[in-house]
Amino acid sequence: MLLNDNQYIAVVDDIKNKIQSARYKATVEVNRELILLYYSIGEAINAHKSWGNKFIDNLSRDIHLAYPEAKGYSVRNLKYMAKFAAEFEDVQFVQAVLAQITWTHIIMIMDKVTDDTQRRWYSERTIKNGWSYRVLGHQIDSKLFERQAIAEKVSNFELSLPAPQSELAVQTMKDPYVFDFIPLKEDIVERDIENALVKDITAFLLELGTGFAFLGHQYHLTVGGDDFYIDLLFYNINLRCYVVIELKNEQFKPEHAGQLNFYISAVDGELKKENDNPTIGLLLCKSKNNLVAEYALRDISKPMGISEFRLGELPDEYKDLLPSIEDIQKRIK
Repeated sequence: MLLNDNQYIAVVDDIKNKIQSARYKATVEVNRELILLYYSIGEAINAHKSWGNKFIDNLSRDIHLAYPEAKGYSVRNLKYMAKFAAEFEDVQFVQAVLAQITWTHIIMIMDKVTDDTQRRWYSERTIKNGWSYRVLGHQIDSKLFERQAIAEKVSNFELSLPAPQSELAVQTMKDPYVFDFIPLKEDIVERDIENALVKDITAFLLELGTGFAFLGHQYHLTVGGDDFYIDLLFYNINLRCYVVIELKNEQFKPEHAGQLNFYISAVDGELKKENDNPTIGLLLCKSKNNLVAEYALRDISKPMGISEFRLGELPDEYKDLLPSIEDIQKRIK
């Protein structure tokens, strides 16, 4: 039958790919034109802001009368357009970058980020990583920009990796890592944290960043007849290398770096293939002295970074509303 013919199926697949590609390009182009239209309307509103607030009210009404089927021209949205044009004066940046993300992304950035450098950074990362609206909001709320800037200080990636890979490795680092999906408990131990991370691997991968593929926890390696277990092992597609993660629910100690260094060497020797880049390591600890961490990495040739992690905590305004452990114990007695 014709439907079973491999050549026919190949032709159909090719046509479907072309249709999908054309639809995507059309969607991107429509979004681009919409963003540039909103920017142009914002410029027009700002040019006549001396007419007062009633101008925007009347403009919204008249656009609705002329185009009753059109959406997006409410008073609120028109005010956002004016804000958009006023706060992003670099037209070239608007055309080259912001026109590639959606209007809801842009509103999110305007509402949550005030610093121009950070606005540019989140806009560019949204495109690069394909962040949805919700993911972008999570990254802003968790202060990803600041955490990656701090993380650059406590790693040896720039010294131990070639330029392209070192830059990518630095970009994957954060300090601290925020695991707010794991409730903070006073008696929580490393294995509890590890199990919780694996249980909610989707949230964990989101916090790690793009390109990470999970390979296993307590990953078993045999070296010279001895057994060793890596807390968490990943492969990063962008970096094209294995990533070893060790958890320490305590303050960083120099010997932790030595243990991680061994695991990196073991993965390089037992798992790394010829086309893989050097394995990198990430030590996640409850707290650290940055100077001690920098000294610990100074003479280590294997690429690794040291970051803190944070578990979920109640906001300060709610803490006082809940009874303490001592109060609960007294009531039980």
